[in-house]
Amino acid sequence: MKNYRYILKFYLAFVIVCIGLSSCKKNLPDARLSIANDSKYTRTVFEPVLGRSTLFSNIFQYGNSSRPLDFKILNMRTFTGEPAPELTLNYPVLVWKGVYNGTEKSIAEIEAKRTIEYHPLFEIRPHSGDLFMWAAANSNMIKAQPDSGYVFDVEMSNSGGRRYFQNMRLMPLRERPYEPSNLDPITGQGTAISVNPTGVNIIGERGQPLNTRDDVQVLFKKTGNGNSITFKFIDTLSNPIDPNKFAETDWENLVHGFNMVKDQEKVRFDVAYPIPLSGYPTRYTTVSGQQARVVFKFNRQAFGNVLQQCYLAFNFNIYEKGDWELTFWFKRDKPKFDND
Repeated sequence: MKNYRYILKFYLAFVIVCIGLSSCKKNLPDARLSIANDSKYTRTVFEPVLGRSTLFSNIFQYGNSSRPLDFKILNMRTFTGEPAPELTLNYPVLVWKGVYNGTEKSIAEIEAKRTIEYHPLFEIRPHSGDLFMWAAANSNMIKAQPDSGYVFDVEMSNSGGRRYFQNMRLMPLRERPYEPSNLDPITGQGTAISVNPTGVNIIGERGQPLNTRDDVQVLFKKTGNGNSITFKFIDTLSNPIDPNKFAETDWENLVHGFNMVKDQEKVRFDVAYPIPLSGYPTRYTTVSGQQARVVFKFNRQAFGNVLQQCYLAFNFNIYEKGDWELTFWFKRDKPKFDND
């Protein structure tokens, strides 16, 4: 009996201790997230090109800070300290609401996947700290270099507190509506009349291979505010070269365009802008998807019954909506299309 009472007392004491521990656990404060001193931005000066959407990604090192984190842009101001409402007010911007994959059959089908939303022209991704400049920003409303631009702060926070990254710089560059570009990024003025194609494998009429630097050049020209792109070819005297001479070209799939019209002087497509429409790789782009790629081809029979597969290739971007002409100028010698 004595042993029974001892066991009972021990059991009751054990139960009381467990209840006490359980009660203490319930009263413990919630674990708080931490804000670490080693969290930082890897860059603090941002120079987006106006007129094109630019994402600055993977620019924040979380360090030992607990996630999720929240980010905000604070105190956006000019370099001289004045308010900058052009960067804090909302403006209409074009946003994808569907997935573009390059198989769309009309401009209407492409536009059905985009919609207008209202955003600040320069904003921060709220949980990553990435920064983004919308293509709607232009130098008519946004200060561009050589102006000193803007200064802003970023607030990083979670339930454990907040931290500020101050005096970050936004110094936009002037529009360059196309790439490769012959326009100076500071002044916006042309530094040359043309740019180089990406690749050339063509023999000239004098029997020498044509090269991309001296023999063939590309000229960009905006002729209207519509939605088209036109390709032309001219010889050393600026006379038109018939596009049909590039007989092996896959004209129907040259660009993601529609309603092709081809005559003896040009080839025209209706297109949606920008070109390419996104960074998604398609049959109309480079492998990375970052640039459109056009290849004009023809074959000829060379000496010794050798088949020459000739081509002219060009990787490019056009960021500004309009009626654009791309003219390929054979400035030193005309292509040799005929057989030997």
